[in-house]
Amino acid sequence: MRERSNKRDGFGAAALLLCLVVGASPSMAQEMTTSLVNIHQGSWLSDRARALGNGGYELQDGSWVSFNRWYHSDWVDMHVDFITQLTEDSGFLWGVGTGEQAEKYRIAPSLKLGFLTQTHPSLNSTLSLSVTLTFGGNLSEKPCVADYGDLGTYSVNCRLAAGETAPEDTLKYLVNATPERLRLWLNYRVTF
Repeated sequence: MRERSNKRDGFGAAALLLCLVVGASPSMAQEMTTSLVNIHQGSWLSDRARALGNGGYELQDGSWVSFNRWYHSDWVDMHVDFITQLTEDSGFLWGVGTGEQAEKYRIAPSLKLGFLTQTHPSLNSTLSLSVTLTFGGNLSEKPCVADYGDLGTYSVNCRLAAGETAPEDTLKYLVNATPERLRLWLNYRVTF
């Protein structure tokens, strides 16, 4: 006789509970399949972080300091999305984002959860609705420490440290952005 795994029992209980919530029969919980829906690297937040690396400034001795070295990441935020089919016409959407990081910014890892359902108003048409929520995935820019000689040392926005803005005022221009949190998608398709 084989001993049952607690992990499998836990998954089965979770699947059963999810099916009960969405109206699927308990027997369907045993037949659920999970499929890969999408895999991609990058997002508008990754693009925005890379754009922060454009430009640079000149030091007093005339040497150039490029922002690119601070805003270059060897890894681009990767997103993997799945659907776990609950019934013939509905499914649980879920996915993860790995996040990315460079010296002066960070995109946090993310978790996506949602639901997809469809109906067939006629034999040759399909009406689909999906809703997803994203948790985490925030982009946050990190400050630099700049030495202004006789004026002192300040925590500053790296990109504005050499400008005319007062050092302490540059911090309010650090980038803090969030990904799309809620996505509602409605699709109507007719085949001829």
